[in-house]
Amino acid sequence: MLKKLILIALVFTATYTNAQQKTPRQLFPGLFEAVQSSDIFPDNKTFVDCTPRYEPSQIMKSFNEQKGKTGFNLKEFVLFNFTPPASPTHAFQTNIEEGIRKHIDTLWQVLQRKPDAGSKLSSLAALPNPYIVPGGRFREIYYWDSYFTMLGLQQSHQEKVIGNMIDNFAYLIDTYGFIPNGNRAYYLTRSQPPFFAMMVNLLAKSKGNAILTKYQPQLIKEYNYWMLGATTLAKGKATHRAVRMADGTLLNRYWDESDEPREESYIKDVDAAKTTSEPLPVFYHHIRAAAASGWDFSSRWFTDPAKIGTIQTTDLVPVDLNCLMYNMELTIARSYQVKGNAAQYNLYTAKAAARKKAILKYFWDEKNAWFNDYNWTNNQRNTIPTLAAVFPLEFKIATTAQAKKVADGLKANFLKPGGLVTTLNFSGQQWDAPNGWAPLQYMAIDGLENYNHHELAKEIATRWMNLNIRVFKQTGKLLEKYNVVDTSLTAGGGEYPLQDGFGWTNGVLLKLMNKYNFEEKKGE
Repeated sequence: MLKKLILIALVFTATYTNAQQKTPRQLFPGLFEAVQSSDIFPDNKTFVDCTPRYEPSQIMKSFNEQKGKTGFNLKEFVLFNFTPPASPTHAFQTNIEEGIRKHIDTLWQVLQRKPDAGSKLSSLAALPNPYIVPGGRFREIYYWDSYFTMLGLQQSHQEKVIGNMIDNFAYLIDTYGFIPNGNRAYYLTRSQPPFFAMMVNLLAKSKGNAILTKYQPQLIKEYNYWMLGATTLAKGKATHRAVRMADGTLLNRYWDESDEPREESYIKDVDAAKTTSEPLPVFYHHIRAAAASGWDFSSRWFTDPAKIGTIQTTDLVPVDLNCLMYNMELTIARSYQVKGNAAQYNLYTAKAAARKKAILKYFWDEKNAWFNDYNWTNNQRNTIPTLAAVFPLEFKIATTAQAKKVADGLKANFLKPGGLVTTLNFSGQQWDAPNGWAPLQYMAIDGLENYNHHELAKEIATRWMNLNIRVFKQTGKLLEKYNVVDTSLTAGGGEYPLQDGFGWTNGVLLKLMNKYNFEEKKGE
């Protein structure tokens, strides 16, 4: 049995390695570090998204010949040899007078990308079908963003676009064994919060349960990616994304296979590493795992809320991730039920039941009346309350009493004039106060509705929609995130300027406007 499991792991690794494109740092050693450490491009993501005009070997030969010569100008060299990327929304101007709904409908076209031809010279990983990008510096498809974008696409009766995007994700699973953070070579070491099962269920609502069986192979492949190495784990140990708790229960954590600085944020990571006492490979694993969580960055992952050098992401078993894994197990179970396979249905139902029991055991903090992450390395529950606590409500894992306590905590501590704040810490990180984010607003609102907290759900939605619309009327934009504490200010924190577009904001806003029959007031 052990030999068989080792063979499976080797096959997975071989498939993953063979499928990988080379990253810009691998293609341009020395040149990459020089550019990313310079001020040629203010955002490190720009260079890794550039398209080389010539073969990488030719560019490197020229660089090595010229770099030591008097008068060598790195910026001129880069602009001669590379084509910088364009922002998907850089040339788009909306007519505010036409209203928010018209704006969103137009953006579906602005943010849509055609199937990629693919090029060994570009960091972009080719996709076979059209897709929606978030906007701004995010010029490629993103995993968890796409689910919330799809919520709006469904409201716009764009099922074909949803189907194309899900087919793209299925293609990525078949090609790489998992869904990368985004379709770029430098993202191929990590995934993001696993929303693929949510996407499949969303499409199944309009297309029927046959959708579950259509994507069953990819659902199982993704599940195996997250559970890689789990069966041979000893208690209290972790490997890749799987963690076996002290009681033998299997849970999951965020993980990235690389232990080097992120290429798209190279200088940020190198500078942050100067503040840590951890060995650099450990620190970079924590940084990259936080990027895999989508919450990059948040005091949620720090032992000291004010210091990124204390990041401990891979030591934490996150509540939101494990709720998503629970949903994945149930979705796979239902796909077997549709096929009439009782044995596999029972198997995955049992996996989900065991995970639900563990979620309630490890994440529920009765003293603080909140669901918190759990540190599996020291067997202690994290004490930083975050909006990740709403995930057990979204997936109906929480008891009625627990949901009531979470609702009370949201109302007392997290609800601000513009919606829900992400955490209660003003750390300067973008996934902390004062910022609010569309996906977390939606998960909280939908989770509260599951437990009949309709009044609070509607209040959160109303405050969020009013903020979105007010900023739109002032700027003509829908933004990546918002300051929900002081709604006269824009959002802050993060490694890059505030982005507009914006896929998941568009999707959540349109979904909530339709759900609550909410219309913008003209003339304000």
